[in-house]
Amino acid sequence: MPAYACPPDHPPLGVLAVTQAQWGERIADYVHRNCPPSWTVHRWAAPPALPPLIDDPLDYLPPRLPPVDLVLALGETPGAAQLIPDIVQLCGARSVIAPIDRNEALPPGLMNQLRTWLADLGVAAVFPKPFCSLTEMTYNYPPRTVEYDAPVIREFAGVFGQPQFQAAVDAGRRIRLVRVEREAACGCAREVARGLSGCPVAEAEYQAGMLHHHYPCLASMNQDADYNDTLMHVSGRILREAVRDSLKDYLEPVPYFRPGGRVEADDEGRGDT
Repeated sequence: MPAYACPPDHPPLGVLAVTQAQWGERIADYVHRNCPPSWTVHRWAAPPALPPLIDDPLDYLPPRLPPVDLVLALGETPGAAQLIPDIVQLCGARSVIAPIDRNEALPPGLMNQLRTWLADLGVAAVFPKPFCSLTEMTYNYPPRTVEYDAPVIREFAGVFGQPQFQAAVDAGRRIRLVRVEREAACGCAREVARGLSGCPVAEAEYQAGMLHHHYPCLASMNQDADYNDTLMHVSGRILREAVRDSLKDYLEPVPYFRPGGRVEADDEGRGDT
């Protein structure tokens, strides 16, 4: 049985993946190759070198783009992010996913501007940081979680976003199979699932973290002010927690040690008789 197979029962969805370099191209390629058969994924590569401030976006855009439901904004510079409202108008999309795996590509101030620009156009937008924090109802990692309600984005997030696994364990407490229920858009979850086959349950979370880094995750290793950690580490935490959740029925309970001399609540007030 394969580690990941996209379920076929999804309604049609048109996606335009806007890329600029390696990070976005890898995601767009994976989504294109592994999306439901009812989806259509188009790609447009933005110019690799764009000025930090765009005066006239039409100078950098093609005369036309295919009509789609969703723009997957995978640019890697602030200039590319500034093109998104005009891209939306060219292709008629009503929803945007603009993931943040590097703050340099979409700084907080520009993200807030982009949110406002798109809202003025009546376009729903989410900015998952990191990308693999996206679920059907929320994005970002606690305590920075943001809720949203956008059917098109929810449809995409049901297939690509925060990893979810289903694990099977043999009588020797080794992992027999890990099935990917929801894949990360970069393909990392499938590689982790494959690598966990035969792993002892007690070592699975650690091994998942190692496999995540070796994939490799392309999220930033710069410190993020929202999380006081790097986005690569946050991404790894999301994946390890997903693996742990899939194995919760097989994990040994954490032992509780009662400190010597401690008086339990039930014993309070009894004292000497």
